[in-house]
Amino acid sequence: MSNPSSLKYADTHEWARLEESGEVTVGITDHAQDLLGDLVFAELPEVGQRFEAKEQCMLLESVKAASDIYMPISGEISAINTSLVDEPEIVNEDSFGVGWLFKIQPDNSSDLESLLSVEGYESSLDE
Repeated sequence: MSNPSSLKYADTHEWARLEESGEVTVGITDHAQDLLGDLVFAELPEVGQRFEAKEQCMLLESVKAASDIYMPISGEISAINTSLVDEPEIVNEDSFGVGWLFKIQPDNSSDLESLLSVEGYESSLDE
């Protein structure tokens, strides 16, 4: 699966999409879910929690490993994908769609500009 050019990327393999509402939807890239393997558990953040950019905010566990997920930009959790509680494998099936992780109300949406473009993210995978 190719990485959508409409998204911004963190070098820790999270993607971020600014919504019309001003919220930012966050997930992990197809590359990240592929490295993790079959997901079996998602420890989601709580709505209302605040995190700084690059702060660990949740955990995904697979049959292979556990992986910390980091906030791409600073803000407050405004929604979580509750489907992941019973079906964490949907991240494996559609990491850029129904497998999103959480939404944030950003402190400053212009912080998205500090994230990588699709070209920058893909070139970081080659390093």
